[in-house]
Amino acid sequence: MIVVGLTGGIGSGKTTVAKEFGALGIPVYIADEEAKKLMITSKTIKRKLIELFGEEAYLDGKLNKPFIASIIFNDKTYLERMNAIIHPQIASHFKKWKQKQDVPYVIKEAAILFENGSYKKLDVIITVTAPKELKIKRLLRRDDTTEEKIESIMKNQWSDDEKIKRSQYVINNVELAKTKQEVLKIHRQILKNQ
Repeated sequence: MIVVGLTGGIGSGKTTVAKEFGALGIPVYIADEEAKKLMITSKTIKRKLIELFGEEAYLDGKLNKPFIASIIFNDKTYLERMNAIIHPQIASHFKKWKQKQDVPYVIKEAAILFENGSYKKLDVIITVTAPKELKIKRLLRRDDTTEEKIESIMKNQWSDDEKIKRSQYVINNVELAKTKQEVLKIHRQILKNQ
């Protein structure tokens, strides 16, 4: 089974592209969503995050996202240490999920495939891009955030140019109709190249 990585900077529209592949019957593993679930359900992750950030990491059994975000986006070492706790667990969880699928290929969607090195374990990589102004506009509409916070997150991610150099496919996600056409074209090529 082919494992396809789907990535792109914040606001590029990875979720939109993932939904299009899902509509074609391709199972999509959304790493961020699974990580959020595991941070609540995994006793190992919970214990290690409390060791890293202190008791304030969780409030009433729920992850204290604003508290953790305020630390990791101001100190990259905490972000790296948190990722070192979560990524091995995600890799293991993904492996089990993949074994349950019976399809020609699956997609692993993650914002930081390159940054965390997991791209090395993938067969094909698709990078989703969009102009910076459009990304910011989308995020301001979608999230309760500021341009400053968005810029801070973008600085922690590889540039589109860096991602494109290491990708087999690139989708410039500006117009939905064109994006859908690109997804279908890539889907057919992956099936053909098996």
